[in-house]
Amino acid sequence: MTADAPAAELTRTSAAVELARLAAEIAHHDRRYYVDNDPSIDDAKYDALRRRNTEIEARFPQLVRADSPSARVGAPPAQGFARVAHRQPMLSLDNAFGPDDARDFVARVVRFLGLDLETPIDLVAEPKIDGLSAALRYERGVFTLGATRGDGFAGEDVTVNLRTVRGVPLRLDGENLPAVLEVRGEVYVRHEDFRALNRAQEEAGRAPYANPRNAAAGSLRQLDSTITAGRRLNFLAYGWGEASALLADSHWEMLAALRGWGFVTNPLARLCVTLDDALAVFDEIEAERTSLPYDVDGVVYKVNRLDWQDRLGTVSRSPRWAIAHKFPAERARTVLQRITIQVGRTGTLTPVAELAPVTVGGVVVQRATLHNEDELARKDVREGDTVVVQRAGDVIPQIVSAIAEKRPATAKPFVFPRKCPECGSHAVREIDPKSGKLEAARRCTGGLICPAQAVERLRHFVSRDAFDIAGLGEKQILAFWRDGLIMRPGDLFRLQQNDGEPRLAEREGWGENSVASLFAGIAARRSVSFDRFLYALGIRHVGQTTAKLLARNYGSLETFLRAMNEARDADSVAYAELLAINGIGEVVACALVEFFAEPHNDEVIAELRGVLLQVTDYDAPTIASPIANKTVVFTGTMAAMTRGEAKARAEGLGAKVAGSVSAKTDYVVAGADAGSKARKAQELGLTVLSEPEWLELIGN
Repeated sequence: MTADAPAAELTRTSAAVELARLAAEIAHHDRRYYVDNDPSIDDAKYDALRRRNTEIEARFPQLVRADSPSARVGAPPAQGFARVAHRQPMLSLDNAFGPDDARDFVARVVRFLGLDLETPIDLVAEPKIDGLSAALRYERGVFTLGATRGDGFAGEDVTVNLRTVRGVPLRLDGENLPAVLEVRGEVYVRHEDFRALNRAQEEAGRAPYANPRNAAAGSLRQLDSTITAGRRLNFLAYGWGEASALLADSHWEMLAALRGWGFVTNPLARLCVTLDDALAVFDEIEAERTSLPYDVDGVVYKVNRLDWQDRLGTVSRSPRWAIAHKFPAERARTVLQRITIQVGRTGTLTPVAELAPVTVGGVVVQRATLHNEDELARKDVREGDTVVVQRAGDVIPQIVSAIAEKRPATAKPFVFPRKCPECGSHAVREIDPKSGKLEAARRCTGGLICPAQAVERLRHFVSRDAFDIAGLGEKQILAFWRDGLIMRPGDLFRLQQNDGEPRLAEREGWGENSVASLFAGIAARRSVSFDRFLYALGIRHVGQTTAKLLARNYGSLETFLRAMNEARDADSVAYAELLAINGIGEVVACALVEFFAEPHNDEVIAELRGVLLQVTDYDAPTIASPIANKTVVFTGTMAAMTRGEAKARAEGLGAKVAGSVSAKTDYVVAGADAGSKARKAQELGLTVLSEPEWLELIGN
């Protein structure tokens, strides 16, 4: 049977052979077009290949391949997106807002690695495309799973949609392919496609997207992937996550390997021998920014050597070996119509500028932060002023300054309230116990009687990184709170059983389907992990990273609550062990003890434990390491690495690093000039290791 035989004449066997040939040939031409920018056939011939593939698949649907070109067309609507955990976290980047910040970044690398100041540090400089991060998993070269970044630890399974994106190979080509490879990159919309998309939105009577990034995010998360296929999304690879093997010694070589396997990488990326070279790339790309076919908001600098990347590791939610040098924020002028006070979940009173709408960096801005009382006074911004607005990091709108010569004669300095505008309670500025200075924030003392704090705490409780209950935004929670339906977090889990007259489905903005979806979402969260539960409580100074750190060290909610009760005594072992956790200082420790000492907080927690099925123990990542889940204390001077690197390496291998020795310490690593910690370890009969013994234990 010949390759040009009509589909109707093909046998099952010949059809399978022909589909394999077409998949390989079309993938080859896709690569020539998207990766090499050197197409070898015209559009008509390419379209003919795809038509033939479609005809054969229509006749033999059971033969459709995983790498079929028809996957680019999309599939019927899905019911929703499953959540998928990342094998390796997809971390965000720290930002640099000027050359000095970039120099500080390199200096930190030098200090952390203990390098000589003359040691050259090669950097890879890549444009930071403003799109949506995605991870693509390949097994034996075949695309098997695609996910959004999500919260960095888990994202949404958008495999079907990613199959439609240009620049996403369905099957990898080339030599030395790892058996498992997760490629990370950016999904984005080109300017010309963005304009066409918004024209189509307006013609269909729908609201246009504010910017290309929103368009990319909205398009990739369509339940109907045929819609995604029509949005002309692109994928550009910039890195990798899990890999069964890395066949390179540097980031630059890995980018070349990715291109060799069929991915598009940014042609503007450069290998830089010095930071000055990288800063020159920044200046070059900033100058070309407006002429590029896609949005960029800065340049990312990455340490080139992979062994150094490995040693540097991560801190909190970002890698130590990379930083995003952001372009200066775009600015615009508008009129500040009035200043309002917003009360946050911890009672902080934040001044907010209500503005005449203005477009800044492609986004319409109507509100901007004025930060705090001192900052407002320093800038002397007044109602009626013409002000300069910028989006910090191209994200958060803020007021830069007022234009004095345009100030109305009637404009008066803003008088910051001494009472909460929501509940009338006193608003005070406290003394920071650590610095002894007056805190910048003025806070409402009303606590849970303050409606603003109550609503904000409820919003935080249901937010994505906490209980993650969809369908409950600010408007819905405020309405439920005002009507007495949800006053405390526990009320959420009684909402369905208390649904009386009028029923929720009869309320404005609700219906049978939306209410059923809400109840299902709440029911799905009756079991929640310890770290999410802790974060959801909204404890001051306890963000997502700190919540995970505490959950990892205490393991279970029961153990943690018992320790917090004992830690009320500042001289107790429990308080000393809390302070000893690497990353927990006095400010956080005091905030925790104070929170759990409040009877009304105990009541909220007891109520929640009564309505939930369970708060699951912290599920530490499985790491094949002799020190996984062991508590390690370092003392003295390390010879092979800096103290910071030693701690980071231990944490990367699953250990819990503490700052002081206790009976719960598993290993004390004693470097040169080890002092009281080593002596205390010997007194307690703990295992004390020399640096060589430590390195032998961890296999390094």
